[in-house]
Amino acid sequence: MDIPRPSQAKAKLRKRLIIGAVVVAILGGLTFAISSLKPAAPTVDRSLVWIDTVKRGPLVRQVRGVGTLVPEDIRFLTARTAGHVERIVLRPGAAVKPDSVILVLANPDVAQAADTAESQLHAAESEYTNLKISLESQLLSMEASLASAKSDDETSRLQAEVYSALFKEGLISELELQKAKVTAEDAATRHQIEKKRYAFTQESMKLQLQIKTAEVERARSLAKLRREDMDALTVRAGMTGVLQTLSLEVGQQFSAGSVLAKVADPTRLKAEIRVAETQAKDIRLGQPAEIDTRNGLVPGRVSRVDPSVQNGTVTVDVALKGPLPDGARPDLSVDGTIELQRLNDVVYVGRPAFGQENSTIGIFKLDPDGNYATRVQVKLGRSSVNTIEVLSGLQPGDRVILSDMSQWDSTGRVRLN
Repeated sequence: MDIPRPSQAKAKLRKRLIIGAVVVAILGGLTFAISSLKPAAPTVDRSLVWIDTVKRGPLVRQVRGVGTLVPEDIRFLTARTAGHVERIVLRPGAAVKPDSVILVLANPDVAQAADTAESQLHAAESEYTNLKISLESQLLSMEASLASAKSDDETSRLQAEVYSALFKEGLISELELQKAKVTAEDAATRHQIEKKRYAFTQESMKLQLQIKTAEVERARSLAKLRREDMDALTVRAGMTGVLQTLSLEVGQQFSAGSVLAKVADPTRLKAEIRVAETQAKDIRLGQPAEIDTRNGLVPGRVSRVDPSVQNGTVTVDVALKGPLPDGARPDLSVDGTIELQRLNDVVYVGRPAFGQENSTIGIFKLDPDGNYATRVQVKLGRSSVNTIEVLSGLQPGDRVILSDMSQWDSTGRVRLN
């Protein structure tokens, strides 16, 4: 007879369900584990980054700029009148003295104007002399008239006194006495009139001579001006130094006011340093500075700070206090370093690639083993040329990456190989 066997289908189905549940559980656990893992830190070549150590100690705040040496004594020789170059006597680089002739210029109109002014001066002086002689002759005539009137006055007065005494003695009539008195009064009146005429003539003479003197002085001033224009056609250095530039060639025309040449004293130089406008706010007069001529260092002091900004820079004049090294000359390119402040005890580090003073930035700080670096927020303070103050976020002894790490802005940790 047949014996019934237990069904195997249900057992197989149950086994498959159990296996499927186990597989799903395993896959879910793996997925969760993988999702919980942190992404691998990107690798950075250690030799390509700049690593510095945070320090504590004194910090000298400085700013740096580039510039040129400029003469303190410069004389620009300009043309008083228009004309053309007739002869060049000296070329740039020549040593000059105040009376050294550099150029000889020509302008026929200037020469003619000088001659005309001289002639007008001589004519004015002759007119003054003739007028003075004429007035002095008139004054002499007036003096003679005054002397005659004075004599008549004295004579008439004495005669009247005599007639008065004779009348008292009865020797002359009263009519004769009255006639003598009238004559004396008339002589006295004419004497007073002559005195007034003489005084008026003197005053009139002074006024006429003053007017003529003014005309002579005006002619003399004009003649002097024209002579100076004529003399200016011979261009002289006017100071001891070196001829720096010469703007013209023989035969070249120029207008009044044109710059003909430049003379400077090469022994008295200053440095004009251009400092970035963001770094110039703390520069003050009198601050110490150092100028690098690439052939030696020269100490100096800030003597002027330009109040305006040009092309993103501020021009700072530095007066040089030490002897100039060999090769120092006008327009020589130099580097200047200006000392702003000395801080005695601060935490500082090398200046990061994009670290500005008084800002907060992210910097990668190396782990103690030096294999990894983690980004930390660091608050920066006052800065110098190559260093910057650390206010918070780092401690002395920490090692940080100062290079540009902007390509890893999306990660907070890197690996150094």
